[in-house]
Amino acid sequence: MANKEPLIITDKHQMRQWSRSNRAKCKTIGLVPTMGYLHEGHLSLIQESQKHTQLTVVSIYVNPGQFSPNEDLSTYPSDFLGDIQKLKIIGGVDVVFHPQNLYDYGQNDGFRNSEREDGKMVSCVENSGMGHETWVRVERLEKGLCGKSRPVFFRGVATIVAKLFNIVEPDVAVFGKKDYQQWRIIQRMVRDLDFAIKVIGADLVCDDDGLAKSSRNVRLSAQEREKALSISKSLLNAKFAAEKGQVDCKELRDYVVHAIHEAGGKVDYAEIVDQESLEALKEIKSPAVFCVAAWFGNVRLIDNLEINV
Repeated sequence: MANKEPLIITDKHQMRQWSRSNRAKCKTIGLVPTMGYLHEGHLSLIQESQKHTQLTVVSIYVNPGQFSPNEDLSTYPSDFLGDIQKLKIIGGVDVVFHPQNLYDYGQNDGFRNSEREDGKMVSCVENSGMGHETWVRVERLEKGLCGKSRPVFFRGVATIVAKLFNIVEPDVAVFGKKDYQQWRIIQRMVRDLDFAIKVIGADLVCDDDGLAKSSRNVRLSAQEREKALSISKSLLNAKFAAEKGQVDCKELRDYVVHAIHEAGGKVDYAEIVDQESLEALKEIKSPAVFCVAAWFGNVRLIDNLEINV
């Protein structure tokens, strides 16, 4: 339905009331969780939701719980009015859930000044005193890949997604496979906690030049963006090599790491893991996914390719 004006809801109680009212009318609801600054990748998730449900809710909320104090929460890009215009153009979005805050900070201001407490990493969310202190952990799946360098990230993701599920009460939730580990973690959380929600993983979307769509891409200079193409190009070459019989993971990893380093990037990780367990593989004998995170300038980019041999 072109140019449809989505209803903007900021209050969680009103959001829950809207969902329950429509579910009482036997309407099915899809949820697409985002942190805003929408691009074509997000819009493809919305279109996927519309294939499966009668109503679609898009949440826009920059979640402080998934950032540690030394990360880029304060610089995360935002354009709420621009996001609404994009949603009006594609049509079919019934509600934009845009809460100002989903954490209870008690009497504190909600943000820590220090990075560590008792030698452990903490998030930007204050969790002492009467403030927020309940977290959802998917213990094994969160340890590797992005979890190594971002130890509070998936705790914050799982917690806020669980809160969104409890507030919106969707039938379907759509996540992008670009954030492959996140998608698998949410799938596992839904299974383990018995959420009555179907979690769909939508294919990664790339720009015409091959760079994976990301809200952080706007922070790349033209030169950095050109160099960052080494990620997708080397991943694609590694996938072709694997499909032709090169199944030694170390050799494939070394090739991708070298290509990114040669382009001036700094590799956070380059791992070939099982698609389900996310366990690192020595040889590709079953469906795998090659996941990469790398820095170009001050921007951390992630990308992946599934390998089915």
